[in-house]
Amino acid sequence: MLEKLEAFKKRFEEINEEMNQPEVMADMKRYVKLNKDYKSLQPIVEAYEKYKLIIDNIESTKEVLKTEKDEEFRAMAREELESLIENKESMEEEIRIMLIPSDPQDEKNAIIEIRAGTGGDEASIFAGDIYRMYMRYCEQRGWKMEVDDFTEGTAGGYKEVILNVTGTNVYGQLKYESGVHRVQRVPATETQGRIHTSAASVVVLPEAEEFDVDIKPSDIRKDTFCSSGPGGQSVNTTYSAVRLTHAPTGIIVSIQDEKSQIKNLEKAMRILRTRIYELEYQKYLDEISSKRKTMVSTGDRSAKIRTYNYPQGRITDHRINMSVFNLDGFMNGGIQDMIDALQLAENAERLKEAINEV
Repeated sequence: MLEKLEAFKKRFEEINEEMNQPEVMADMKRYVKLNKDYKSLQPIVEAYEKYKLIIDNIESTKEVLKTEKDEEFRAMAREELESLIENKESMEEEIRIMLIPSDPQDEKNAIIEIRAGTGGDEASIFAGDIYRMYMRYCEQRGWKMEVDDFTEGTAGGYKEVILNVTGTNVYGQLKYESGVHRVQRVPATETQGRIHTSAASVVVLPEAEEFDVDIKPSDIRKDTFCSSGPGGQSVNTTYSAVRLTHAPTGIIVSIQDEKSQIKNLEKAMRILRTRIYELEYQKYLDEISSKRKTMVSTGDRSAKIRTYNYPQGRITDHRINMSVFNLDGFMNGGIQDMIDALQLAENAERLKEAINEV
């Protein structure tokens, strides 16, 4: 373990030197990446220094026991040695957890895309319920949620809604929500009281920062058009809606949520950056998914991950076979326990890899 930790410390010192080079400071993209790497290595290096000090103290205490004749002093040394060995074992467990390969995207903000699936109007209503669930969860976490774009359902809810969530470690928490969410209940549109099964899909993406993606302005075609739907006097009178087409990838983003063309353009660029970034990120997801047989957070967004059974008041996550019987609390944003359990299951897999590598 010491050898691996020493390699981390060496890299930490190299990054510190690089960041102070004038040519690096002038290259903002490179500087931002190095700064992130520096911050991620800092707690590991601090733990290494503490761990190394404990090992040095264990060696010196053992030396005292070899040479010291005074029994009272030897008893104190034995007591100290026991305490040091306990601390060493505790530090080793802490370091193993710190060495778990983390997703470099975890600290990013997130784009959430919720879409109604099978089930007609009931699917749109359920997509609206999922949206409100995340809205309340974000409120509890102190995160800011902003609606980037939406299409309302004909009987309520949403056919599609795109959200931008900003805060601390947002993607690291919400990434477990990607997949198909199924609901079993009697729809409001059902006249004979029969239970229906409907679905909504959720896609959670790490928001791409400006430095993450290099987009040439010449590769983007910008079109403006009149917004439609609710919006007051400006609807169908001003060209506030924006459509961006990225020629190399064929990705198209349309935003008409704001009355201001400038604000719609900002939102469209943010989503475009994220979707272009997603193409590379998906390769990473596919790679780690192929390595782990029971990967909790997979790249397969067509997988049914969770069922919301209203007659039984039960929510079941199929990836870890966990059921909770507090549907009202869950739909009011109480999803943290489920996310914690999913995170624990994934970290257990990562810990096995870390132990094998150390």
